[in-house]
Amino acid sequence: MVRVGDQIHVAGTCAQPPNVEGVDAYGQAVDALRIIDEALDDAGSSLLDVVRTRIYVIDINDADAVLRAHGDAFAAVRPAATLVQVAALIDPLLRVEIEAYAVTTELPTA
Repeated sequence: MVRVGDQIHVAGTCAQPPNVEGVDAYGQAVDALRIIDEALDDAGSSLLDVVRTRIYVIDINDADAVLRAHGDAFAAVRPAATLVQVAALIDPLLRVEIEAYAVTTELPTA
């Protein structure tokens, strides 16, 4: 995560062990979004400030499940979102990776 003024960029985020092996794309997306939420909180922000997300899946057939998790997390916000299929992620057990971009008026904490 990088904060520059009122902008917060959360780099590609994936589910973390033990929430990877045997976990479907929905579960992995939920875990990734939880990690993004924690990163935003650390930066003095929240999911409510997210204006853009990028979602990478290794199987386009997972799109509905991943977008359901995204919709659950961002029901009150509806940020601009892009979902694309990629050949692979950094670990073969990963099914989804999510980036987020937020804009906040909150001052960063020391």
